[in-house]
Amino acid sequence: MNRFIMPSLLATSVMLSAFGARAQTPEQFRTDAVSIERLIVENYAYSDRFPQGTTPTSEKLEAEALAVTDSASLLRYSERRLAALADHHTITGSSFSNSWALVPSYSDLWIEHDGDRYIVTAVRDSPASKAGIVVGDAVLEIGGRSTALAVKDFWNDLGVDVPPDGLGYTARVLAAGRRDSARTLTLATGHDHPRTVTLASLYTGNRPSRDALSVSRSPDGLTIRINDSLGDQATITAFDEAMAHARQGEAVILDLRDTPSGGNTVIARALMGWFVTEARPYQMHRYVAEERRTSIPRQWIEQVLPRADKHHAGPVKVLVGRWTGSMGEGLAVGFDALGAEVRGCPMAGLLGAIYDYRLEYSGLVIKLPAERLSTVSGTPREQFTCAPL
Repeated sequence: MNRFIMPSLLATSVMLSAFGARAQTPEQFRTDAVSIERLIVENYAYSDRFPQGTTPTSEKLEAEALAVTDSASLLRYSERRLAALADHHTITGSSFSNSWALVPSYSDLWIEHDGDRYIVTAVRDSPASKAGIVVGDAVLEIGGRSTALAVKDFWNDLGVDVPPDGLGYTARVLAAGRRDSARTLTLATGHDHPRTVTLASLYTGNRPSRDALSVSRSPDGLTIRINDSLGDQATITAFDEAMAHARQGEAVILDLRDTPSGGNTVIARALMGWFVTEARPYQMHRYVAEERRTSIPRQWIEQVLPRADKHHAGPVKVLVGRWTGSMGEGLAVGFDALGAEVRGCPMAGLLGAIYDYRLEYSGLVIKLPAERLSTVSGTPREQFTCAPL
């Protein structure tokens, strides 16, 4: 269930009305707010990331839940409660116009904490790359404040101790910025003097419309680049048309380096189905929520099956990177299981498969990774490794 809903840029009031029409009283909104804690405890599949397996919260967040009276305060609390998990795959189904940008979908810098520094380890083709930001740059300030202090204040504001990878998580969120605002970053390359750049939010301006995929041919083979379209049913038709032009035995290069927004397994299985002649396993699932309810584990291996009159016998190479996310990562581990060469790790490392949980009175959707995902050999998908490019 790697589903992704592209966030809207409509005014806040319009976005809120999408889920707030059913709740009528402050008590109903408050009940929904309080229920989020139970949803997390019962359904979040990665609570073992935290000490004693207890997902972090705080007295401050608990007080905010009890103070919810309407759709705006419910959404604000929901975003903050999920942020405490330091998990880019836990999000709300609605948003404010000034909510934090989604990472990796609307981010252009991958930043990691290294000692006492915050280092850029990947740069997307974006305003960031056009501004000259490169891998290895140290992010000294965000919004005119030291990155370390900005990160510290983020967690102090939630009243939560910094969870595992909370430092890198926060730096990536802060650098992606608010959806309706430009970002100002101060960086240094090596021993060069610091420089300050202002970058437009990836939510602003006209995003160019693109086809579901791009196709090119070189001496290396037929390259098919997926343009962040693994949730678009039209991708299947476009891929089938591209593969119809593959030459007998020709190498196919599948470029997944721009698939941060995930997708669904129907499309993934349609793509992999071109390269099998019998049922083959490609990914392992473990449904943790059911195991918690019943104490009986539930685990299964998903298979990809051949598609009628659609088969290619040539070699496959898969290209990935930090903006290969969710279902893109599932495709990578799936093709690896099928024997394809996968290069370009690390990927986004998004956790699990997302399930949608709709709150009882307001209808607000809370998205949580409820299934743990692994390679067919049992390696957690977020820990999958492959050769660099």
